[in-house]
Amino acid sequence: MLNPLLLLTVKRSYSFCLDNSFDFGRTSHTQNIIFVRIGTKGRTCMLQKIYDLYDNLERNNIMLSFKGEFTPELLTSILNIIENKLDHIETDQRVRKRVFNVLVECLQNLYHHNETMLAEKDQTLKPEEKTGIVMIAKNVTGYSIFTGNLMMNKGVIALKDKLEDINAMGKDELKELYKNVLNNGEMSRKGGGGLGMIDIARRSGQKLDYGFIPFDNKHSFFSLNVNIN
Repeated sequence: MLNPLLLLTVKRSYSFCLDNSFDFGRTSHTQNIIFVRIGTKGRTCMLQKIYDLYDNLERNNIMLSFKGEFTPELLTSILNIIENKLDHIETDQRVRKRVFNVLVECLQNLYHHNETMLAEKDQTLKPEEKTGIVMIAKNVTGYSIFTGNLMMNKGVIALKDKLEDINAMGKDELKELYKNVLNNGEMSRKGGGGLGMIDIARRSGQKLDYGFIPFDNKHSFFSLNVNIN
């Protein structure tokens, strides 16, 4: 028999994180509370994990963290939360705008990756294939936006090549490439990534940090770290 619901109050930065180690009886991404149902077995361990998670978020200045399936409603909620947070902690309007615009592109990439997966598989996606993660952190030099999602192994080399091409370009080259892709709807091998990745690199003004970790024989986990100073 399960214990009563444990009420967790999320810190004022409105950070929230969904983790498969918990059984969520009810969650809300529009309020600053999360209800978690915990079984009697391993209760102490679970409570320690909750604190460890909270402590890790605090130590790394995580403004928001979410893991799960991205829907249009959720994207709107995340953007509203971050916009409100930036209004309170960031005095430079140009920086606020850049962080917000980069976050929009990153979230759109996460949302649309399901369409790409469906096109590649031509069948229903598994729950883990729909899942993505996003974290926004405030650091000494600025802000960092982290995203991650599963992708098909057969697409890893092509995406890696595109990102390498984007990172090899300067500000003017990226601006010109963005215009060409916007007008032509596609880009050459020399050009590099999709329009969203190009725009992220342009707006952030930094090289894109990325990685691919094997997940199983069909998937890899793609992670992206965008720094905005």
